[in-house]
This record gives sequence, C-alpha cells and structure tokens, in this order.
Amino acid sequence: MKPIFWKGKRVLLTGHTGFKGSWLSLWLQSMGAKLVGYAFDPPTSPSLFEAAKVGKGMNSVIGDIRDLPKMQAVFSEHKPEIVIHMAAQPLVRYSYKNPIETYSTNVMGTVNLLEAVRNTPGVKAVVNITTDKCYENREWVWGYRENEPMGGYDPYSNSKGCAELVSSAYRSSYFNSDSYSDHGVAIATARAGNVIGGGDWATDRLIPDILSAFEQGKLLNIRNPNAIRPWQHVLEPLRGYLTLAENLFEQGPRFSEAWNFGPNDEDCKSVGWIVEEMALLWGCNAKWQIDMSVHPHEANYLKLDISKARSNLNWNPALRLPDALKLIISWSKQRQAGDDIHELTMNQIRTYQTSTQN
Repeated sequence: MKPIFWKGKRVLLTGHTGFKGSWLSLWLQSMGAKLVGYAFDPPTSPSLFEAAKVGKGMNSVIGDIRDLPKMQAVFSEHKPEIVIHMAAQPLVRYSYKNPIETYSTNVMGTVNLLEAVRNTPGVKAVVNITTDKCYENREWVWGYRENEPMGGYDPYSNSKGCAELVSSAYRSSYFNSDSYSDHGVAIATARAGNVIGGGDWATDRLIPDILSAFEQGKLLNIRNPNAIRPWQHVLEPLRGYLTLAENLFEQGPRFSEAWNFGPNDEDCKSVGWIVEEMALLWGCNAKWQIDMSVHPHEANYLKLDISKARSNLNWNPALRLPDALKLIISWSKQRQAGDDIHELTMNQIRTYQTSTQN
C-alpha cells in the first residue's frame, strides 16, 4: 500500500458510518483522500463514527443503497475515481429474522451501486467488500480459495454469495477486461474473515459481547466455544482493500477478480480460545460460561486461503492474533479512561501504517 497514492484521490465509500467504514474513513482522511461517504445513520449507539468524529473530515451523505436515484445523484455530483462498497446488512442472526431486508440491501444494493458506476464517467476502480461466508461451506479443515463455489447457509451468507455473482455478471457484461480500453473500469471483490477491533458495538458479535460483559463485570455467555474463525484486526483487511484498489486503478484488468484477505493459519482460533485470551488480558476476574439454549445454525469451521493475495498483491498479515487482541483491550481501556477516541483510533492507524510500509 502506498499512502502517497491516495492524496487528492476522489473516493466514494459506502457504509462509512459502520465499524469497518469508520476505521477506513479515518485512514483515507489521514492520507489526504477527497472522501465522500454514503450510508445509513450509524447502526449502533454508541458508534465509532460519532465517538471518533469521523464525519468532520469528509463529505458524509446519509442515504439508502436501495435508493438508486439518490445514489446516482451522489455519484454524479462527486464524480469518484475509486469506489469502495462496504454498505450491507452484515449480521447472520439478524438475517434469519429479516431476510427480505438482508437480500434487498446486500443484493439489490450491489446492483444499484454498479448501475451508478456504469452511469458515472471517470470511475476507474471498484472494490466490492463481501465476506468469507460467501463460500459454500463444507466444514473443510483447509482454507477456501477464490475459485471455490459460492453458497451460504443463512440469508446473510447467501446474500453475499449473490452479491459476488452480481459483481461477476456486471464485470462480464459491462466492464469486460477485453474491452477495458472502451470503459476503463476495473471491478474486484474482496472477502475477509472475522474482523475485530476497537469501536465495534454491533449486536451478536463475539468481541463486542465480550467487552460489554467485561466492562460491566458481568458473566459472559458464549454460544459456540468450539467454532473456529479466521480472526483478524480490522486494519489488516483494510490494508488489503486499499492495496487492491491501488492496483485496480493503476493496472486495471489484471486485478479485476475476487480476492481473499485473511489471517495466517495459526491465527484461525476457536471462540473459546479468544474468550480465554481476552479474559486474561482484561483481568478483573473476567468470567464466562457456555450458553446452552437453542440458537440458529452457524458454521463451525471456516478459514480462507490467502495465497493469491500474498503472491500477486504482496499482501501479508502483519499482526498476530494475540497482538490484535492486545490492541483491542488497549483501545477499550483507554476509552473507558476517557481518552480522545479520534486520537486513540488515529494513533493505532498511524502505528500500524508505519509498521507495514515496505
């Protein structure tokens, strides 16, 4: 990733009010991008977007990605060169209760975004963020590669598999590599693992649940301690997305495909391991137990093969999982102590960026 690349670039980011979107917005602002965000109001209260005053350094537009006319108007006004699509309904358990909202947001929202791209001259690079859960999960012990079949057991995971197929169809039909000289648009999709970091207050996510219980001194209930996930600090896949966008912008069709951004194999750990490690780091007699009630289906084993990103993008994970957990605990305790959240978050971004420069 080249920070100088982003200075003055016109970037449109959907989902900028969410957890990952807030981290990415601050990072892009720090590198001098001319950033426009398009999303709903922050999805949680509290939210990193509001706590870190993310909106002050960008043009923040509140809107629904299912509203094509409004999205098109934003594209027409701001004429982005680079589009990063993060806006989504991102929760598995919520999707069981709200499948129509999940599909309309994650599938038709993607269609609308690509229609806006198709009708906006000057867009050169599009990165559509999906998920590791887009794959047809066979509970394999090895990582999924980018050419594995799409699937998804639950509405969220399946809708993201559909979003991958939508992106592929638009790439073939309207932004084909063979006619790149005519349209000049390169589209890629990016699939990350279970992203963790400070400032995530979403419901039904492990790290927010852990921190909420520990901060309040309550007993933590865990649904599935044996489930294994590809955990990674939020800055890891964000660096992957930025690196991918740079390559799409500069080299186009060569990188216009799907990409995995996950941790090293040794950092694919069980839920129980995460809880034990965070309890140890937190201290204060933090305790947990297994929740024995009935819950909707969730995959037990899932990890990504990141060989392609290593070889072709020169992207490698930089943070080991224990270090990522230390960053999260540090962020949370500093927030509890009343530290400025904008500076706290920017300090972690700056330190990480410095440590990963080639």
